[in-house]
Amino acid sequence: MMAIVSRIEALVEALGALARGCVLLLVLLVSFDVLMRYLFDLSPVALQELEWYLISPIALLGIAYTLKHRQDVRVDFLYEKFALKTKAAVDLFSGLATAAIGFYIAHLAFKYTLQSYAIGEGSPDPGGLPYRFLIKAFLPLGFGLLGLQGVADSLRALCLLLQPAPAREVRA
Repeated sequence: MMAIVSRIEALVEALGALARGCVLLLVLLVSFDVLMRYLFDLSPVALQELEWYLISPIALLGIAYTLKHRQDVRVDFLYEKFALKTKAAVDLFSGLATAAIGFYIAHLAFKYTLQSYAIGEGSPDPGGLPYRFLIKAFLPLGFGLLGLQGVADSLRALCLLLQPAPAREVRA
């Protein structure tokens, strides 16, 4: 089971690296846009839309990446007091809930993305970017990735729950 967890988390890590790259690109684009606007009084619509488009992979791929690195919001003041097996049971429940919610939203978002593709949706603004379905594709991808991270968390917790309890020393 841990081999499956490792593969899922390698995928989450790779797509998290893509999200980090998008953060850098967004900073560079916004800086360039500000310079162009104030120095040359130019601000192309496509550049502004690209900035907005970069937020999607940052947020949607970053959700699973954040969960993998345990930077999500938790009730740690309670959780830290639990025994190891109790923590694993909580992690199993939360992993299963995360997987179910992530996959359900990915399923709904996939239909939404296909609809955008079918109508050839593009920017309504003159000079805007075409192929809006490409950016909408990050919805099912991001939530599917979140669901996979939920599966990985569940499998890790299940492995911990299935481990035999360590033998306790018996003193006579």
